Amino acid sequence: MMKEPSRSLHQNYHDKHYGFPIHDDNELFGRLILEINQAGLSWETILKKEAGFRSAYDNFNIQKIAHYTQTDRERLLNDAGIIRNKLKVNAAIENAKTVLQLQDEFGSFEKWLEHHHPKTKQEWVKVFKKTFKFTGGEIVNEFLMSIGYLRGAHSESCKIHQQILETSPMWSQRK
Repeated sequence: MMKEPSRSLHQNYHDKHYGFPIHDDNELFGRLILEINQAGLSWETILKKEAGFRSAYDNFNIQKIAHYTQTDRERLLNDAGIIRNKLKVNAAIENAKTVLQLQDEFGSFEKWLEHHHPKTKQEWVKVFKKTFKFTGGEIVNEFLMSIGYLRGAHSESCKIHQQILETSPMWSQRK
């Protein structure tokens, strides 16, 4: 019986989110938070806690997260609705501050990503490691695939692949 809810969680993410471009900075940042928190855990765990993350992190509002205080850090570390890992909580807050700087410089987080497109996975990893906290190769790869910057979210035989192509993901474009 436990398989069905998780299957529908995965199916919804697969069919409606994974690989589709995101054009809202808060949602882009939210996806990065989720990918960072997935490190060492199953994606199913993250999907089950997504609502908890949204609630705990003010619906991924970058401006609010960047101004979190020590009290907020402690609140997050005591919130059973999310992953209570000090490094991951600190990364979310520090990365929010970084995104604010990128927004000032480039106009948006999305425009910063566009500015760096196209890059290989290895080049992206270098940029992310230089720019953000807690962003290793797998996190960067999954984040960029999940938002349409790197190819590979779906095989060409998957029915969702064609739907993603219709959204003009960045991996399908050249500068």
